Amino acid sequence: MTGILVLAGTPIGEIADAPPRLAEELAGADVIAAEDTRRLRRLTQALGVQPGGRIVSYFEGNEAARTPELVEALVGGARVLLVTDAGMPSVSDPGYRLVAAAVEKDIRVTAVPGPSAVLTALALSGLPVDRFCFEGFPPRKAGERLARLREVAQERRTLVYFEAPHRLDATLAAMAEVFGAGRRAAVCRELTKTYEEVKRGPLGELAEWAAAGVRGEITVVVEGAPERGAEELDAEELVRRVRVREEAGERRKEAIAAVAVEAGVPKREVFDAVVAAKRAE
Repeated sequence: MTGILVLAGTPIGEIADAPPRLAEELAGADVIAAEDTRRLRRLTQALGVQPGGRIVSYFEGNEAARTPELVEALVGGARVLLVTDAGMPSVSDPGYRLVAAAVEKDIRVTAVPGPSAVLTALALSGLPVDRFCFEGFPPRKAGERLARLREVAQERRTLVYFEAPHRLDATLAAMAEVFGAGRRAAVCRELTKTYEEVKRGPLGELAEWAAAGVRGEITVVVEGAPERGAEELDAEELVRRVRVREEAGERRKEAIAAVAVEAGVPKREVFDAVVAAKRAE
């Protein structure tokens, strides 16, 4: 008989949030694949658990190479437990490759649900939670980041992102540029930890706040695009959208055409707004 792959959620901060089943799985797994074996040892010590199985590292750098080894163990009947540093494996963490490989071999995959930074931040944000999109980490390069944000500029659902603290100010500034400085958002920092903080406000204000430097694990929640009629998009807004697209690499002609479609106005109106703005510079 083949084994079973168990994806185990781990605490995102407060160790007491660990689900009771996590200790059972850590003690009973034949193989534990951990994103960071040192953090795993700290976790097992805090939970008072003695792992009974073999411990191997499974992180971004060796994920592709180690997946076949773990699949082989699963095919041989092993119970393989996958844990990452915090939260649920495969959600912006290692795990997707192993899950896909296990599914391909018709191996059972199950999960020990645990704390989630995505859902915790969403619930604390004060923004609509009935429909949302998780966008993971924005691209590191400025041009790629603008292009990715532009793809979801008209998304009506609430958006959730992860971000590194040293890139937060640049990302919030890019969001303010693409989504509009007045779009509501929440920056959730160090969730469930001692210095937990939720900073809410318009993107423009949050970008200014982050410019002074922010530390810790960051989750950003952004309000979805509001319903807007064509009459609400003034010339200044039309020009801003064209410029955002141009900065992301689009030719002006294509940018004007795209903005006209999304705004529901004739291309000539967008073109005239761009020309007028150019003359006023």
